Amino acid sequence: MGKLIVHNDKIADKHEFAKKCPFSAMEVGADGNLTINSACKMCRVCVRASKNGEVEFVEDENKVLLDKSLWKGICVYVDHVEGKIHPVTYELIGKAKELADKISQPVYALFIGCGITEEAKELLHYPVDEVIVYDMPELKDFRVEPYTAVFEAFVKERRPGSILVGATTVGRQLAPRIAARMKTGLTADCTVLDMEPNSDLSQIRPAFGGNIMANIYTPNHRPQMATVRYKIMEAAKRSEETHGKLTEKKLPADKLKSGIEILAVEKKPKVKMIEQADIIVAVGRGLKRKEDLDLIQKFADSIGAELAGTRPLVEAGWIDGKRQIGLSGRTVRPKLIVCLGISGSVQFAAGMNGADNIIAVNTDPEAPIFNIAHIAVVGDLYEILPALTDMIKNGKAAN
Repeated sequence: MGKLIVHNDKIADKHEFAKKCPFSAMEVGADGNLTINSACKMCRVCVRASKNGEVEFVEDENKVLLDKSLWKGICVYVDHVEGKIHPVTYELIGKAKELADKISQPVYALFIGCGITEEAKELLHYPVDEVIVYDMPELKDFRVEPYTAVFEAFVKERRPGSILVGATTVGRQLAPRIAARMKTGLTADCTVLDMEPNSDLSQIRPAFGGNIMANIYTPNHRPQMATVRYKIMEAAKRSEETHGKLTEKKLPADKLKSGIEILAVEKKPKVKMIEQADIIVAVGRGLKRKEDLDLIQKFADSIGAELAGTRPLVEAGWIDGKRQIGLSGRTVRPKLIVCLGISGSVQFAAGMNGADNIIAVNTDPEAPIFNIAHIAVVGDLYEILPALTDMIKNGKAAN
């Protein structure tokens, strides 16, 4: 870890320079010198704002430099339920292949479970160089201790430079434990991933309440780890022919002990999720009363859409939490989404900007939602929606 050094002799107006820190971590003491306090987040905004070397970042002299050549490849954890591969895996494989091609390194798929070897062969139809399978009776049901032990053994043996994990219920438990054991960083809920020529993974996600997009690197640690939510990335295309190879691995049974005993598994009844919807009507704070949801629901029904909403409506109890779109809710990728009365915060946009077609209705012509909308309508949803509903009804009647 490095440190920041303030050169007071180069700062003309110390009080004015202190304002450059977004966390108020710079202050002028009684002696008139500018210092950095414990509120510092090491974001280095002050360094970038220094035109004449007012503040500089100095690396720790005792730090051992990482040999990045010892870490090669991008690994995708294969998320599954009872051997059925979660579709987020195919999205991560597509992104992993794109990143790996930039640095000419292989793509690995790590599949952990029981009775999964046949299902693992399906992954060979996707752009992976090797599928590593740990198929053992002790791994039948997900328990975090044995799965972590297997994952850790794989990382120590293969040394992948980057690891991508789906931000599912299992992935959110597994990824931080691996990061802790390997003493490396983990960036959660990434919306953009890129690869530098030196194999550093650029991990971008909204931060500080969605006010900024943080670009995160872990240049001095390997593996680099990121979780990505379903429907954020483009899924890899399946090819008819197979390529790559499948490697079966084992771990001693005594390494797979767990303090958890699974007595029974009760399956919840299936419900229709907005992630699978082709058409969505989403509503935000432009809705004045809860009772007016009936108007929105009727419109959604008329076009065969699922109803969704933003975080404020969920917190107000107007919409079920399972229908919230955004990084604190669900990510969706429909063929069409109609956004009514939604300003378009970074958090919300990250959860739906992969839609094929976006129609936005808002009274504010400067609303951020219009920056990503394919069709922008400036107006009140209470005036526009009835007209749209009538047009759809009349169109159906004419047909």
